[in-house]
Amino acid sequence: MVRLENLTKEYDLPPIKGRPAAVVAADRLNLTIADGEIFGFVGPNGAGKTTTLKMICGLLVPTSGSVEVNGIDVERRPEDAQQFLGYLADFFSLYDDLKVWEYLDYFAHAYKMPAAEIPARVTEVIAWVGLESKRDAFIQGLSRGMKQRLGIARAVLHDPPVLVLDEPAAGLDPKARVELKDLLKNLNRQGKTVLISSHVLSDLEEICTSVAILEKGHLLRAGKLANVMQEAAAPSRRRIRIRVAALGDQLLGWLSARDGVSDAHPAAGVASGSSAVDFLFSGNDADLAALVRDLVMSGAPVFAVEGSSESFEQIYARLSGGEVM
Repeated sequence: MVRLENLTKEYDLPPIKGRPAAVVAADRLNLTIADGEIFGFVGPNGAGKTTTLKMICGLLVPTSGSVEVNGIDVERRPEDAQQFLGYLADFFSLYDDLKVWEYLDYFAHAYKMPAAEIPARVTEVIAWVGLESKRDAFIQGLSRGMKQRLGIARAVLHDPPVLVLDEPAAGLDPKARVELKDLLKNLNRQGKTVLISSHVLSDLEEICTSVAILEKGHLLRAGKLANVMQEAAAPSRRRIRIRVAALGDQLLGWLSARDGVSDAHPAAGVASGSSAVDFLFSGNDADLAALVRDLVMSGAPVFAVEGSSESFEQIYARLSGGEVM
């Protein structure tokens, strides 16, 4: 649905001695985003996320390379490509003195939709984003979360197959973020391909099918979220918790002496009446099974073993820190 080929964007800088003549916001990006994806763009401020999304939408002209949307070259045929796109900027303005339905009606006419179809379409989109009770409310009285929903409603009004959302969760409270995730998953089930950037990595981990990790304009990794996490996972980062009926002083020493075990310490926040040890383990599942077997054979009162892998946020922190490239 979306294809980037060697996509590059440079911004010229005023000439100052000792400083580069240009800053590279996107450096030879190559991505293919399939139909039906929820594709997340991840990176800190200045990583190139907004620049990349704007080039996809035809709002910025690339320095070199190309973008295709549904097979259409965005730079050569921007109006044709934009018919397939709905865009919500990270900072967008609303007309506070309009009612919700008036705002959508205004943009429906701006999109040159058939006049006879507009009233029904406005009603349908208002229902999609859950603003039925606010249909006749003035925009100035809406909460931040409701304004985000209205912005998305405007972006899907002309029924584009691709939604491009730049930091839509910014500034939302936890409840509004949950509602936004549910809305995006629902739109995706209706056939929309969603491109989204966000600093809230836990939110992206919950909804994205694929991700691209950007750093200073460079693409560090991209692909299916599960594959990216599996390929980037560090075995030594797997955290294991062993629960025991009683925590003896010898257990920590026994574990610390085993190959593949590091950072063994009593677990915090364990329910009263039991004890646990947390540690990092670099071995595979068979190695862990052997360790637990030997521990039980040594007489330790083990009654549970729990494991957890790195979260996407932890993996991203390592990747962006340069540990894995």
